[in-house]
Amino acid sequence: MIDLRSDTVTKPTEEMRRAMYTAEVGDDVYQEDPTVRELEETAAELLGKEAALFVTSGTQGNQIAVLTHCRPGQELLLEEESHIFYYESGAVAALAGVQTRTIPGQRGAMDPKDVINAIRTADIHFPETGLICLENTHNRAGGAVVPVENMEAIYNIASAQKVPVHLDGARLFNAAAAAGVDVKEFAKYTDTVQICLSKGLGAPVGSIIAGSFDFIKTARKWRKRLGGGLRQAGVIAAPGLIALTKMKDRLGEDQWNARVLAEAIESIPGMKLARQPDTNIVVADVADLNITSDLFVDKLRSEGVISGTFGPTFVRFVTHYDVNEDDIQKAIEAIAKVARN
Repeated sequence: MIDLRSDTVTKPTEEMRRAMYTAEVGDDVYQEDPTVRELEETAAELLGKEAALFVTSGTQGNQIAVLTHCRPGQELLLEEESHIFYYESGAVAALAGVQTRTIPGQRGAMDPKDVINAIRTADIHFPETGLICLENTHNRAGGAVVPVENMEAIYNIASAQKVPVHLDGARLFNAAAAAGVDVKEFAKYTDTVQICLSKGLGAPVGSIIAGSFDFIKTARKWRKRLGGGLRQAGVIAAPGLIALTKMKDRLGEDQWNARVLAEAIESIPGMKLARQPDTNIVVADVADLNITSDLFVDKLRSEGVISGTFGPTFVRFVTHYDVNEDDIQKAIEAIAKVARN
């Protein structure tokens, strides 16, 4: 099966498996695991932040950021289809006691004017604006890259209002690869940032949150409260270290394969793209085939290709390390066959 559901399905490389076996370990709750510490120091350096913390998942990293930045009763500003709002089970309300205020975006980017208008004034009737969250790349915008200029404008507005900015950068290295800039160019317009090691970077588990020394000190306590204190975690930090130091440099291959796939889909009668892909996510619209996305996905699976639904008529394909050029060509043939039938 050619699995194009998500870049979360990647298997660890042989080098990662060997690193897991040979990793030097210690008790990370005591901050005595040397591999975890090396991973955190490497991540902080790459992102241009003072410190970093290894967490179990991107969702945990985002929630720890909200818990660390906000107090119960505050309000969180974020784009209306952002991962934190759409895919994290209402955790900001359930765990942090904050409410969300969503702002419509264009390809995942909020208009800075809308952001400044949404920041609450001092009024007894209003919750305080506790945090602004950005997402880059933006998942539900089809892996769109939010421009550095947009992030800079929102960060400057937030700083002037003394409101912190957190970036859900689960696929931030994809954004950097597509934009042709260092990942620090995006991260510098944030107070804190979360990156996933287990998507395009190919590690089997884990994410990183990064920020100031003081932020990470408090975040570490929230990680413990959430049950995220790990013991000999070097065995899972070791592949994360390889992901950060080696796998980020090959993301252009995934994005090239996504463009090849997108161009082919555009040429298939009855199919069209929901949007042009910036990175490794391709969203196709099958409405003109008079078929639902669920049925299309089912038929495609029977042809050996696994994809995902992204709405009533939208089908999502995500390229990654475990999908090569030959796989893409086979997937194109299968997609065309399903579209014909």
